[in-house]
Amino acid sequence: MAALYTAEAIAIGEGRNGEVRSSDGVIDEILAVPKEMGGPGGDKTNPEQLFAAGYAACFHSAMQAVARRQKIKLPETSVTAQVSVFTLDNGGFTLGVELAAHVPGFEQGAADQLVAAAHQVCPYSNATRGNIEVSVTATV
Repeated sequence: MAALYTAEAIAIGEGRNGEVRSSDGVIDEILAVPKEMGGPGGDKTNPEQLFAAGYAACFHSAMQAVARRQKIKLPETSVTAQVSVFTLDNGGFTLGVELAAHVPGFEQGAADQLVAAAHQVCPYSNATRGNIEVSVTATV
């Protein structure tokens, strides 16, 4: 399978209290462990925020792609992603994701069908399916 695009980033320093940079320099962020996880928090980002931003944007694009294929005109829509960290019984950690799509002016059933179809084509959804809990909802 040929890649359409490959992103590259490096993490340096102390992991969650380090730095991440993309190979093209567009991303250059200092990381800090959130206060809720025992860190300093503050005005620094963390891996979960970066994952939430990426998943929200990717899922939003998937919704738009599905709408184009189905010749549906979308109003101004949005997707909010919440990424949570959970502790496993074995001492490890896992993630959970809640995606909330806002599709104003749609009938609820049509909005539900749109997000269900987007969940089948979104690369992030396909990568996480069967690995972590992901819930998808639509509001109108």
